[in-house]
Amino acid sequence: MSETARATGAPTAEAAPPRKRIKEMEVMVAEVKVETPDTVTLVFFTGNDRLEYRAGHFLTIDPHQFEALQRFIAYFEDVKGKKEPPRAYSMCSAPQERYLAVTVKEERYVSGQTKYPPLLSPLLVKRTTRGMRLAITGFTGPYVLPEDVESRTDHLVHVVAGSGAVPNFAILKDALVRFPSLRHTFVCSNKTYEDIIFRDELAALERRHPASLRVIHTLTRDPVTPISQSVWKGRVSAATLRELVPDPKAALVYACGPAIGPFERAAAREKGEDPKPRFLEAVQKALKEVGVPDNRVVRESYG
Repeated sequence: MSETARATGAPTAEAAPPRKRIKEMEVMVAEVKVETPDTVTLVFFTGNDRLEYRAGHFLTIDPHQFEALQRFIAYFEDVKGKKEPPRAYSMCSAPQERYLAVTVKEERYVSGQTKYPPLLSPLLVKRTTRGMRLAITGFTGPYVLPEDVESRTDHLVHVVAGSGAVPNFAILKDALVRFPSLRHTFVCSNKTYEDIIFRDELAALERRHPASLRVIHTLTRDPVTPISQSVWKGRVSAATLRELVPDPKAALVYACGPAIGPFERAAAREKGEDPKPRFLEAVQKALKEVGVPDNRVVRESYG
């Protein structure tokens, strides 16, 4: 996920806080897999095949460890008057897999949405090479499935956009193994077909689990890719969800994607306006419209 990823409330995830698993370790980059032109998956060799984490967790990377970033860090810390914090990245690997991996999308400066240019994600996407060593801290986050999920629902709905697919991809892989009674609908929104992260992997999972998984891609700016059973045009809307979620009061929804950020809120306040809704706000409104109770929606946002 992006370097600005943050977890928000997860009302149905856990009644009690998870056991603390935070630890710092050095890893080596075993593979850099290009997912899209601006997104890579970094596969780490940890020297430990029994890492304790849960699908949906994230790890953090401190930018101070990279010499190439030192002058930018010094400048940002002067301007902001505080130390640059570590960046959080959701893991795309599932605990059953014999590797640890994060997927990073290169963030760009967007006037009116971001206050400062992104710091770490351009380096991780464009300048990370096989064999590179770095320190990571992990693992934590409330965006996980409850252990009794099968008693709460038989239909897990994933609604994601862009790199918001990362933690849900891990959750999906884990659930298909550990919770076989669950049906999954994976709704993935992107601008174009070429922007879809894990496109081939999702298709392979759907072929292997035809009774348990349905994948729908919604494309917002793609005039070329034809409409099909799995590719729809337009944004995720109430009409989209109404067709895909026939049991709105019984389904459990995990939604992840860009949301209104602090800078956008502050800029809107200065103008005396409400901030413009982004993906997550629009999805929350659509879910409410189709009748999904708020306590059956788990959210993670970035932006």
